[in-house]
Formats: sequence, structure tokens, C-alpha cells
Amino acid sequence: MHIYKEEIDITQENNKSRNIIKDTSEKANDLVHKSADTANNIVKSVSGEGGLVGKAADVSSDVIKNTSSFGKDVIGKATDTSSKAIKGVSNKVFKKNKNDE
Repeated sequence: MHIYKEEIDITQENNKSRNIIKDTSEKANDLVHKSADTANNIVKSVSGEGGLVGKAADVSSDVIKNTSSFGKDVIGKATDTSSKAIKGVSNKVFKKNKNDE
């Protein structure tokens, strides 16, 4: 089986793009989580830990973090799916037929 240079380039470029997108998504998710935790801690330090405002801040923080995590997961799955599709297409396009040898 012959591997063409173009096939390698497409696969490597696709992996770089996928990693950049996934890494950026994960970093953004971490930033949202840390920001929500910081805001939550500020609210609790002003209003008190056990009060109604503190509990509302906890719920709001959880909703924000869960939404962010869901978005990160969707981006990760979409990136993996597109990566597999491109790899499958490149394998079909650059596949050398036995008759061509």
C-alpha cells in the first residue's frame, strides 16, 4: 500500500485543527467555571453562606457551568465526527487501486 504525501498532510492538518478547536473549547469552559466560582464566592462573602441569596448564587453558578460543559461536549463531538468524516473521505480519495500498481 502506498501512502501519498497529500493524504498525510490532510490528516495532520485535520488533527491540528481538531486539537485547536477542542483545546480552545476546554480552555473557555475552564474560564467560565472559574469565573462562575469567583462570582459565587464574592456574592457569598457579601451576603453570607447560608442565606437565600447564597443558595440562589449556587444554583445560578451550577446552571452556567452545566451549560458551558454541555457546549464543550457538543463541540468535542462535532469535531470528532468531522475529523472521522474527513479521514474517511481522504482514505477513499487517496486510496490506490490494486489495478493501478
